[in-house]
Amino acid sequence: MLDKNLIEDALNEIRPALIADGGNVELIDANDEGVVLLRLQGACAGCPSATMTLRMGIERTLRERVPGITAVEAIM
Repeated sequence: MLDKNLIEDALNEIRPALIADGGNVELIDANDEGVVLLRLQGACAGCPSATMTLRMGIERTLRERVPGITAVEAIM
């Protein structure tokens, strides 16, 4: 099972950059298969670069800091 506290700690490292661009991210769930569900908020929710931010920024950081993550998905 994924440690949600570790996930939140990693997200807290990312949040300042997202907030500076008018967005944010919320942890919705982390399941036993290693999938993390996030909700992009604010400017991030409708941004054309949201997929790139999710994959290259958020997912990469989470995988580096939290063992067992297999995927990061955004929900609307």
